[in-house]
Amino acid sequence: MKNIDILYYDGACPLCRAEINKLARLADSTLSLQNIRLLPEDTSTPDKEQLLARLHLRRADGVWLTGMAANIQAWQHTSLWWCWKWLDLPIVRLFSYGAYELWLTWRQRKTRDAQQTKQNCFASGQCRTDGD
Repeated sequence: MKNIDILYYDGACPLCRAEINKLARLADSTLSLQNIRLLPEDTSTPDKEQLLARLHLRRADGVWLTGMAANIQAWQHTSLWWCWKWLDLPIVRLFSYGAYELWLTWRQRKTRDAQQTKQNCFASGQCRTDGD
């Protein structure tokens, strides 16, 4: 049996799916991509809400990585590994990890806003404005 890293991603996030689609085309067979929303209830992984809060990767040795570290590790399974490895160098990581955190905050706000908009829409597809 091969040692496989598992990347857990939010299948309901269009931005996430776009990146995962690229990764899926380029990754070798030692990376498995797991849509968090399709996970069965299981005690061997963190709960779904925790997984959805940020990118998670479980390495083949059982070690969990999150955020930018998970992203960098996932891309190590592609021929483009060298494009990502430098983002983990000590000085560069100060910026790359910080940029990931800013992106994550933006993504969470966009997701929350989209959910709020969806809740405000009528069944007919017409949405109320804030003044309605």
